[in-house]
Amino acid sequence: MKKIKITVMKKVCHKDLIERYENPLENACDMEEGAVFIADGWKRPADLCESAWESMSPFVLALSHGAEDFYEGWMKNKKSVMISCNDGFRPVSFLIETLDEDV
Repeated sequence: MKKIKITVMKKVCHKDLIERYENPLENACDMEEGAVFIADGWKRPADLCESAWESMSPFVLALSHGAEDFYEGWMKNKKSVMISCNDGFRPVSFLIETLDEDV
């Protein structure tokens, strides 16, 4: 099983949707662009958002076990995926890559 690198690539905020639909939240998202997390196989890194993990964990599991080329040529690097969390108000995009290092 391989280690997986998870990089926060972009964080977007839809203020118009937040103002219209969301109840006020004090701390909705702690993710910072450029942050890197290393997953030992399918184990969630401690500081990675649980909600984001729910969106990406099937891909992390598959990559850690050798899967590649999702959706037949989607990614330039066949051992990677770009996944966004499920927060419709402030989605975060993550680049998820297989490392050569074993768990």
